[in-house]
Amino acid sequence: MSFDLGLQDQVALVTGGGQGIGAEIARTLGRVGCKVVIVDLAKEPAENVAKEIKEQGGTSLALAADVTSFPAVTSLVDEVKNTLGATSVLVNCAGGGTRGWFVESVPETWERDIRLNLLGVMNCTRAVLPDMVERKKGVIVNIVSEAGRVGEAGLAAYAAAKGGVISFTKSLARELGRYGIRVNAVAPGATMTPRLAPRLMEKWDKMVKSYPLGRLGEPQDIAKAVLFLVSEMSGFVTGQVLSVSGGYTMV
Repeated sequence: MSFDLGLQDQVALVTGGGQGIGAEIARTLGRVGCKVVIVDLAKEPAENVAKEIKEQGGTSLALAADVTSFPAVTSLVDEVKNTLGATSVLVNCAGGGTRGWFVESVPETWERDIRLNLLGVMNCTRAVLPDMVERKKGVIVNIVSEAGRVGEAGLAAYAAAKGGVISFTKSLARELGRYGIRVNAVAPGATMTPRLAPRLMEKWDKMVKSYPLGRLGEPQDIAKAVLFLVSEMSGFVTGQVLSVSGGYTMV
C-alpha cells in the first residue's frame, strides 16, 4: 500500500539547515521529493547539504542569511520565489542557547537568545505568509524544545524564547486555519547532533536514566516527526506541539 505525502515538487525552506537537526530535516524532505531551500548563517555548510540532496537526485538551493534580520529574510524569500517558486513548507529550525545561571547573566545574552529563537521564527514566518495566504496553501513547523515546555535550569532565556514560539505557533494556527495553512511545532529532547554529542556523552549515564526509552534522540527522530507534520498524513492537525523526547516529558 502506498500513500501520497503530498510533498512532490513542493518548495520547502529549512532554516538552520546546514548542520545538525536542520540538515537531517533538509535531507529527509529532499528524499520525498521536495525542492529544498537550505538557509544557514554560513553558506558553506548549507552548500554541503544541498550537494548531498542533489547527488541523491533531488533539487536543492543553498542560501546564507541571518534570520534575525527581517530585510535579509524577505530578500531571501523573494529570491526563492524567483528561482524555485513560492514557499509552501517552512521549517524554522535555526536556533541556539547561551548556558549559564540567570542570576549571573547579562541582558546582551538574553537579547541574543530571544532574537535568534523567537524573532528569527517570526521574521521567517512573516516573510513567507503573504504567498501562502494568497494561494491558501502552506505548512509551517517550528522546532522548539522541551525546555520551552517545562523549563530548563541554566537555559532560562532560551527556554523563554522557545516558550514564546510555542504560543506563537498556537496563535498562528488559530489565525491561519481559515486559509488552509497549518502551523505546528516539534519539541526535541536531548539530541545527539555533531555539535552537542561530545557534551552529552560526558553525562550519558546520568542523562539516559531520565529517558524511558533508554537512549537520547538522534536528528533522524526529529526529521521523521517534521515529515509527518508537513505531509498529508497530518492534514487535520494544527496548533499542536509534538514532543520527540523518548518520554523525557509526558505533559
